[in-house]
Amino acid sequence: MSSDLEVSALAINVVIPEALRWTDTRRGEAFTLTTINVRLLPDGHLAVKAYGRPVAGGRGAYVSFPVPDRPELAALVSDAASRAGELWAAHSGLG
Repeated sequence: MSSDLEVSALAINVVIPEALRWTDTRRGEAFTLTTINVRLLPDGHLAVKAYGRPVAGGRGAYVSFPVPDRPELAALVSDAASRAGELWAAHSGLG
């Protein structure tokens, strides 16, 4: 295994449990946030954005929202990143 390999992106999507979901508004439309996209930055820190569906129904626009600074959401992101690392480390190669 070579540490010279350049990996340009590591990202996961995490489903937000019902109890932790929230609503936010963009361009006059309310969205219920259901997914967090977590990216591993080159410096080892995590970056997050939330995505969801319009409260009124339909597909709506693919719009990102900031993730609120709440301990339970930070724990969800941290746990998901750790779990993703376990899954990547145990991969079985190309299927």
